[in-house]
Amino acid sequence: MSLPENTTVLIVGAGPAGLTAALSLAHHRCHDFVIVDAVVEGQNSSRAIAIHCATVEALASIDAADGLVSRAIRGKSIRVTSRDSQIFEAKFDPLKKHSPHPYALYIPQNVTELVLGQKLQSLGVQVRRPHRLVGMKQNEKDSRITDVSFEDGQVIRARYIIGADGARSSIRTIAGIGFSDPEGSNLTDNLMTQMVSADVTFKPEPVGPLTLEGHLNGTVFSGNFFFLTPFGNRFNTELTRDGKPITKSIFRVGCAIPVKNGEPPHAPPKEYIQDVIDKYGPACITSNPSLNPTPVKVDQLVWSTRFRTHSAIADRTFTRLGAAILLVGDAAHIHSPAGGQGMNLAMRDAIFLAEAVTKHIQASAENPDVDDTILQEFADVRHARALEIIGFTKTLLKLASLTYDSYAWWMPCSAASIRDLVLRILGGFDFVQSKVAWGLSGLGRR
Repeated sequence: MSLPENTTVLIVGAGPAGLTAALSLAHHRCHDFVIVDAVVEGQNSSRAIAIHCATVEALASIDAADGLVSRAIRGKSIRVTSRDSQIFEAKFDPLKKHSPHPYALYIPQNVTELVLGQKLQSLGVQVRRPHRLVGMKQNEKDSRITDVSFEDGQVIRARYIIGADGARSSIRTIAGIGFSDPEGSNLTDNLMTQMVSADVTFKPEPVGPLTLEGHLNGTVFSGNFFFLTPFGNRFNTELTRDGKPITKSIFRVGCAIPVKNGEPPHAPPKEYIQDVIDKYGPACITSNPSLNPTPVKVDQLVWSTRFRTHSAIADRTFTRLGAAILLVGDAAHIHSPAGGQGMNLAMRDAIFLAEAVTKHIQASAENPDVDDTILQEFADVRHARALEIIGFTKTLLKLASLTYDSYAWWMPCSAASIRDLVLRILGGFDFVQSKVAWGLSGLGRR
């Protein structure tokens, strides 16, 4: 697909952050933009699954929430369990005091991208594919323009460049922006440095409270954490791969893999996922008859992946290389999936960024010599917010990774058992549940 020679705004990357940035620009009546992506088709793996309350609110503010709300499962709670009993439940219902959207949306990322892409198409905007960025340099005639070159030889001149091109961002690299953990921590310091995730069906289908739609379940094990989210049949069509029909309920599972167990395969096979479930999963989905009176086994492996749980943040999210270059989403920050905050922060970044860019375009039209205060203020605020989220997810990860090893022979208790006891007690108080739901919702850190 050919590109125009010039555009005011170039968005690189058509994941949730890039698509949301485009929708926000259109909402703010900025229509001179181009969105490109390096791959031929949109993302067809599910990855992130939770859209929290604050993000739904932000999407609603740009008229981009309705499609997702109608398509997704409305999340009622997040539960923390042992392998055979519930420890704590954070219900989202108390959020109705603070928001018209007192729920999380549980929806696979590829379906989120599909819905956002359809919304963008309805506005007459098409993602241009495949265009892989390979270079950027300041325009020789206009110091406020950047010439962006692509692998196919095409060049586009832009005044604003939004880097939504992921954790391995080419824009960030070419712009010379550093990317590191704000605490300088080493991956080996964390027991939960690598994880696997998969969408599966079971035979026979499991039963029990943890298999009901509307809940994200986290099972704590000694030094480990396993999560389970039932999708039912809601997304079977969108999650079908290789033409294999799916008729049974689909479940998202994920688990940390101890470093001592070695590195997991790039796309873990069915047998590997089954072994992980039997070792760390809740009893109701295991094949072990000593744990589960009605043993179940993985039937179809729909999709699987592995990933790291480290954190990193860009040294800065705004710079100039002629054009104003701004980073959003994983290009700007990555962190643990604990609490399901990553995609949410990315989408809120994108919504607020588009508003700031539009204001700067308007200010530039009135005064060609306008400074970058509007953009720098946006960048500073979002950088601070990302640091907050990184700290929040690291705290959650530390709590999840506590072990049941006794402190000493004369003190037969452990950090994990104390955690579980405290959560069981506090879980009986409504105000504690409300506080946890508030923290996860993002309403306090939009």
